[in-house]
Amino acid sequence: MPPSRSALLTRARDFLDRVALIDAHNDLPYVIRHANAAGDVAAYDLNRVHQETDTDIPRLRQGRLAGQFWAAFVPTDVADPVKFTLEQIALIKRVNAAHPDVFLPALRAGDVARAKRAGKIASFISVESGVGLGNSLELLPLWHELGVRYLTLCHNETLDWVDSATDAPRHNGLSDFGRAVITECNRLGIMVDLSHTSHDAQMQALDVTRAPVAITHTNAFSLVDHPRNVKDEVLIRLKANGGIVCATFVQTFTNQATRDWVKAISDPWGKPLAGNMKAGIAAHEAAAGPCPPATLAQVCDHIDYMATKAGIDHIGIGSDYYGSRNPMGLEDVSCFPNLIAELMGRGWSEANLRKVASGNMLRVLRGVAKAAE
Repeated sequence: MPPSRSALLTRARDFLDRVALIDAHNDLPYVIRHANAAGDVAAYDLNRVHQETDTDIPRLRQGRLAGQFWAAFVPTDVADPVKFTLEQIALIKRVNAAHPDVFLPALRAGDVARAKRAGKIASFISVESGVGLGNSLELLPLWHELGVRYLTLCHNETLDWVDSATDAPRHNGLSDFGRAVITECNRLGIMVDLSHTSHDAQMQALDVTRAPVAITHTNAFSLVDHPRNVKDEVLIRLKANGGIVCATFVQTFTNQATRDWVKAISDPWGKPLAGNMKAGIAAHEAAAGPCPPATLAQVCDHIDYMATKAGIDHIGIGSDYYGSRNPMGLEDVSCFPNLIAELMGRGWSEANLRKVASGNMLRVLRGVAKAAE
């Protein structure tokens, strides 16, 4: 008789009490900024449960996180993306400073074990979108000095040097400057994140890089045909590169029925149509019924599938919690044990779960640092 759901969840919590769990992508800094334009960390009060969104300290504790990459997300169309990027990095540092009993500012793989031993969460900084470089390599060393340990090359829009998966291409992948960004990240020890980049850009980045790369929040294109999802040939190439792909919880990347429902109110690239989004959703619901939700089981389907293509040594978790609706069973950051329990129920060994929980990401971080040395 297979173990009950409650028995699996007890096993999962025990596992995460012993084994470090790393989430590769969370947009809490932008959620805080959106809630208060000044990014007032104290006013936001991370010590209380924020039922209106998905991330706060009480639920991070319940989720048993040992390492978290916070995204300094920069919208492509902000007036001054260089300034905006620095402000978002500073906001993450303010979160760390405001809660030294919870967060351990992290720069390297070994900081995750230090945080786990201290009962804290290793707090890593990433930048989501290179628009804040202002087309200059000179800012990358500064970002590294400030603690940035991975760069998502672009967001939903094509930049002057890299094509986005959700915008019209202008460079057939990467420009010469885009290749130079990857080379400089390799030199500094900044992990290159290929989430949001086009398929051609991903393939070209794998040609250029000397270090392992990451795709920190994506799912399998073969299961859900969203342009943000990763194709099989990229997954296969991660083996030779030594990189990692991190399964995400974004509903339209997870469930084909969700993706199909949203297509009617999206542009050809999968982005919401211009105009009143709430009104558009309401009208579509009236015509087509409510949007089908994604589920925890479907996220694990993507993990299973990507493991068959990239190999178990190249899979991680990148929730992309950003204050929106999430799959059933993964509603907020307290739900990570549910994910481990589901994989346990599918017969995943503890050795392989250790790799997905943190072992693979730690290996990639060490590989990026070694390439820089």
